[in-house]
Amino acid sequence: MEIDNLWHAEKWEPEKLMELYITAGAKYFVALANHEDNFDTYDSRYHAWNSVNVGPKRDIIGTWARVARAHGLHFGVSNHSSHTWHWFQTAYGYDAEGPLAGVRYDAYRLTREDGRGKWWEGLDPQDLYGKPAMVIPDGFTSKQAAKDWQADANAWNEAPPTNNPAFVDNWFFRLQDLLDHYQPDFLYLDNTRLPLGQAGLDIAAHYYNSNMARHGGKLEAVLTAKGLRDNENKAMVRDWERSVPDDIQEFPFEADTCIGDWHYQDDIEYKTVGQVVQSLVDIVSKNGTMLLNIPQRGDGSIDDRELAFLQGMAKWMQVNGVAIYGTRPWHWFGEGPTQVPHGRGGDAKLPYTQKDIRFTTKDGALYAFVMALPTQAITITSLGWDAELVRPIQAVELVGSGEPVRWEQGKDTLTIQKPERFPSENVIAFKITFR
Repeated sequence: MEIDNLWHAEKWEPEKLMELYITAGAKYFVALANHEDNFDTYDSRYHAWNSVNVGPKRDIIGTWARVARAHGLHFGVSNHSSHTWHWFQTAYGYDAEGPLAGVRYDAYRLTREDGRGKWWEGLDPQDLYGKPAMVIPDGFTSKQAAKDWQADANAWNEAPPTNNPAFVDNWFFRLQDLLDHYQPDFLYLDNTRLPLGQAGLDIAAHYYNSNMARHGGKLEAVLTAKGLRDNENKAMVRDWERSVPDDIQEFPFEADTCIGDWHYQDDIEYKTVGQVVQSLVDIVSKNGTMLLNIPQRGDGSIDDRELAFLQGMAKWMQVNGVAIYGTRPWHWFGEGPTQVPHGRGGDAKLPYTQKDIRFTTKDGALYAFVMALPTQAITITSLGWDAELVRPIQAVELVGSGEPVRWEQGKDTLTIQKPERFPSENVIAFKITFR
């Protein structure tokens, strides 16, 4: 709670940031409304620990929503608060050894009464920490005893919190308030499927029904969750956190990643524009969209390296956006030797070569992305005239360039000679039209 009070966002310039994001290629914008730390970044009617009362003393979500929509973007929010149920249970414990052994942490000891005359007067710390679900017992004398107990407690706490209906109700009403007040087009739930049993189903129904009521009966809302089963892909959009599927998906999906870590860290190594562009192209070729996190400092600013990254993305998108926006997957997503690993890390730096090709299609044209700048002639085995579902090629153009392209379609391959100049760094695209 003391960290919440240290956050002021005094250098936050949402208008300037939004202009940077749009120039870099953004078509929708998503802001964090609540993380596992149980702090609402909006004017919450059901939770006093929020950014209007504490820290910035501003409605962060309300500001982002206004600015995003003023710039013509769809607006979304992320909510992670169902995890507060077990993430903050350690706040009710104590050190098992050392000079403060057995002394309960502040979450256990502090009450609303303790805030009199302090910055948090009128606030109840246990409303922030989620209240104890299974209090750590007194008397631990060793780290191992505490560790053994914590393992049992974690298993209990991660089960649906049916023993705490007040927590479930508060989660529902806070999220319902968020949806009704700001009417987001996109809702990211950081959960495997829907959280908290019936409450999760109820919030999904409320989100969809209220959205349809505002759009004349047409559903315009996007709700994401992880680990969806086949039948659930028709009810929600699957989220792939820092990972990518290995083939074209029947239903559209959303892949989220960050250039560094989810929250700002000094001196962290950021991904390069090339890494992110390669990941973006791979995602789009498989029927997905990318949600890219640009972490902000606590004062609301971004650093010079992030600014340079956004400027680099803008240069690439200005050339190649035509092969990204409004496209659909082709008969297959691509070809090449580089395998995308399963699970977390699937969006990490991969050893792509010029043999790795990704496809998108739009308005009868096929776009072929070369995932690394070529050093010699490019061969695409999927586009030989004898290949399945391939017709004779009429023309090949280098996207963003007026340079004539030398090419030849053979029985087994399409061969494209290396361009003299590349219109963009890292990844280039060819526009292919058929007879």
